[in-house]
Amino acid sequence: MKRFPAGVEALKGKHILVTGGAGFIGSNLVEALLRLEARVTVLDNLSTGFEKNLEEFAGNANFSFVKGDIRDAETCNEVLKGIDAISHQAALGSVPRSIEFPLTTHDVNATGFLTILQAAKEAGIQRFVYASSSSVYGDSLASPKAEGMEGNALSPYAVSKQLNEQYAGVYYRLHHMQTIGLRYFNVFGPRQNPDGVYAAAIPKFLDKMKHGGEIIVNGDGNQTRDFTFVQNAVLANLLSLSSTNEQAYGRVYNVACGRSLTLNDVIGSLEDGLKTSGISAVHTLVYGPKRVGDIQDSLADISAIHQALAYDPLYTFEEGIDLYLAFNK
Repeated sequence: MKRFPAGVEALKGKHILVTGGAGFIGSNLVEALLRLEARVTVLDNLSTGFEKNLEEFAGNANFSFVKGDIRDAETCNEVLKGIDAISHQAALGSVPRSIEFPLTTHDVNATGFLTILQAAKEAGIQRFVYASSSSVYGDSLASPKAEGMEGNALSPYAVSKQLNEQYAGVYYRLHHMQTIGLRYFNVFGPRQNPDGVYAAAIPKFLDKMKHGGEIIVNGDGNQTRDFTFVQNAVLANLLSLSSTNEQAYGRVYNVACGRSLTLNDVIGSLEDGLKTSGISAVHTLVYGPKRVGDIQDSLADISAIHQALAYDPLYTFEEGIDLYLAFNK
């Protein structure tokens, strides 16, 4: 793994709460924080996260795990004792799931967000970094997509993330909390779950290629995404948790690589990577109808996060795919 910038070493000795830390991005963040010698407490109800993602940290004296729900105010108040800063990763992801279960999505992503945000305010915790999503751009046809160019939301999931950003902005203005939002663009990497109908594209594709099966592409495969290796998302969190730039607070930033690839490109990259590793990709490829709530093209403008937080992607897509394939051997 590449080294993080020197500035994030300021997190050494800090006590960070990572909500959703048993999940994909959260567990990768926990690993990085522990490497920086921060103290880490994870709060997760394990509804979509997995204890196996945290097993390797169990013997670390700087790590602790609390099984609990961000919707429970008492749990939030208790877990925040002694915490210096929060990285809020807990959420119920997936656009299709939110369309099927809008009330649950709102309950977890909006009510849960406000519950932990209010608990942080009451506990006097200033730094509150949180995961948002590129889905907030909705039907905007702008490309690349820059902060301030949002369109109409296309799913309950997108609405829940818009609410997160609005609540965080209000708490920054009312209570002077140092909120920083991170709009993730199609993050992939180790510990990403390939199972279930709501699994993300890359882990699902790789699983089908390795074990045989039918890869179903929604649409013609020419839709584009700014695929972002998970360590870039981790970097954005570390920079946000450690930043001393007051102009960065109360704002939200794109987290991506600033490069778009089609789903067909990604499938080809996975096939080539498996061949290089001596593994035959055994699968069939089926193109189906477009998925409701999906956008056609997604490319991020990352100039704002570069200016405010000195963020530059650590890994290219190709480097990320190589690491991901090595992890999944």
